[in-house]
Amino acid sequence: MTVASKSAAKGRPHRLGSAELDVIRQLALANPAAPIVELTRMLSEQLGARIDRFMMARALKRAGVQRVRRAKRATPRLVPTPHRFTDEHRAEGPPRGYPSSLTDHEWALVRDLFENTGPGRPPKHSRRTMFDAIAYVVRSGCAWRMLPRHFPKWQTVYAAFREWSTKERFVMMHARLAAIWREREERDANPTATVIDSQSVRTSAQGGPRGFDANKKIKGRKRHIATDTLGLLLAVVVTAASVQDRDVGPAVLDAALARYPTLAMVYVDQGYAGRCADEMRTRDVRVDVVRRRDKVWATAQLSLLPTPARGFEILPKRWVVERTNAWNDSPRRMAKDYDRRLDVSETWIWITEGRLLLRRVARAQAA
Repeated sequence: MTVASKSAAKGRPHRLGSAELDVIRQLALANPAAPIVELTRMLSEQLGARIDRFMMARALKRAGVQRVRRAKRATPRLVPTPHRFTDEHRAEGPPRGYPSSLTDHEWALVRDLFENTGPGRPPKHSRRTMFDAIAYVVRSGCAWRMLPRHFPKWQTVYAAFREWSTKERFVMMHARLAAIWREREERDANPTATVIDSQSVRTSAQGGPRGFDANKKIKGRKRHIATDTLGLLLAVVVTAASVQDRDVGPAVLDAALARYPTLAMVYVDQGYAGRCADEMRTRDVRVDVVRRRDKVWATAQLSLLPTPARGFEILPKRWVVERTNAWNDSPRRMAKDYDRRLDVSETWIWITEGRLLLRRVARAQAA
């Protein structure tokens, strides 16, 4: 085989000789991050010839230049931690600038009753924020749908309210605080005397059971409550205003005895006298009917008898339950009954008394 035949066997000679390869090598080293299209353009301008990128790729390979990936800078490896939810995962609550909001001391007294300690994902909104929203509704008297926007959605707050109401969390809260307050007053934690009375309030057009109280001239409902001698709530029963006190008195006493079997003395007004008082005595309790002195038995020696009372008179053992009824009227939500369900109306009374007692206990402990 001749030399010409050997050249033909090797193929067409390269357009870029060794001098051009040196130029390509210098361009690649001077621009290490430039893409191959950019190197091709710079080589074409320098040689004054048209060179495509495929020819440039073959020339770079012949010149011993190849594109490599730089090694990443070594970084310290983070130690993996077990996944768990913390306070950072919860949404921030609203600013506690409302008069109804709980302080840190008040929340510490009842926190375990409302926090979820079981397994599972923690709630999106803190339980304290939920309680503050419910206390805001009681204090301001607004509708559920008119809660401020920085509170959770009203549907979420109402669901928590109904859940805690069904589980009697507000009743448990009041019972705990009442025991603390009775101990502070040097009383036994379990009361032995109770005072029963009723209060008639008007209702809205929302619906639900209601009636007319002919004595007070009020169309609405009656709040039958039982308190101890300090005015602390023991039992609540809500009925239509047309229901007589003597018909509900035994039921209120039964509700109080279910929570405090130590009750042995009951103080009632003259509206519970007669068959109602006799039925209460079947519960193994003493019933004392506290009467007004506006009507008394008299003889010819009328001047020897005390003068009958006229108008308002403070009755012994009875004024404490009247004071509790006045406390229940203070929040705007309680000035009128807006609920359809009677059990919800009873829950509002427990919340009102519990919130009032919570603030009283917290201030006493901080003093």
